[in-house]
Amino acid sequence: MRAVEISAYGGPGVLTSVMRPLPETKAGEVLIKVAACGVNRPDLLQRQGYYPPPAGASDLPGLEIAGTIAKLGEKVSKWQVGDTACALLAGGGYAEYCSVPAAQCLPVPKGLNLVEAASLPETFFTVWSNVFERAAIQRGETLLVQGGTSGIGVAAIQMARAFGHRVFATAGSAEKCAACTALGAERAINYKTEDFVEVVKNSTGGTGVNVILDMVGGDYIPRELKALADDGRIVMIAYLGGSKATVDLGEILRRRLTLTGSALRARPVEFKAHIANALQDKVWPLIESGKIKPVIHATFKLTDASKAHQLMESGTHVGKIMLVP
Repeated sequence: MRAVEISAYGGPGVLTSVMRPLPETKAGEVLIKVAACGVNRPDLLQRQGYYPPPAGASDLPGLEIAGTIAKLGEKVSKWQVGDTACALLAGGGYAEYCSVPAAQCLPVPKGLNLVEAASLPETFFTVWSNVFERAAIQRGETLLVQGGTSGIGVAAIQMARAFGHRVFATAGSAEKCAACTALGAERAINYKTEDFVEVVKNSTGGTGVNVILDMVGGDYIPRELKALADDGRIVMIAYLGGSKATVDLGEILRRRLTLTGSALRARPVEFKAHIANALQDKVWPLIESGKIKPVIHATFKLTDASKAHQLMESGTHVGKIMLVP
């Protein structure tokens, strides 16, 4: 099969097209002929040497795919050869074929093509597990999404809005702010010209937001604590602005605030299966009804993966960047 591997740690140019044997399909897994693969920020970190795959995972980048099931491993009964599916991976998506635990596969939502379906798993698993489970956002609560036009941001805005929550989002230009409001954000905040703490306080009658989905970290954390309502929760999924922050523990104690976070890639299959089931039950119907829509910014050939990484690093995209074998 054709695949794209990381030949050495470095810039986008280290992504190299190679031929490899088809991956082994173990018990409980399915082999998928890949129709499309999503590009995500962790792929860039892995290419740079900062985010190695967990033990036993493929060394190839790529955390989400969609395609056609080509082979069943032992003890797989839910799926049949020829079925279409999208799937969350621990690695291996930058290839023409990929083996994945069957429990991490989901049916392609009705009305979507395979490229659109491939754009869903990594971001939707992440948002559901962090905003809806870890932060446990409740009816009537508000959400602030940092980086509203990223793949994660696009998913978070739409998912929270579809469940009836007020959503605020940050972005770095007027055009990106407009994209956030078009997706359902009540107010988009240009972080280059506005103070998100002031905006959310003014927009919530001075109380602040209940949940913040953060991928910046660093000096954003003390500001986010000030933007929270009492009993508010910050849930971190990345720290693009730095892994260290100085926080006022007294404020956390006085106002019963929570700072938490998680990384999805190394979680066990059982956890990912739980999230898959929740998504199919609660979110897939919203996609099929049109209340939540995939947002694809650009699609590249698999062999042009370096160009896809360059685009993501430029920060000019809105939504997902996809690769097609």
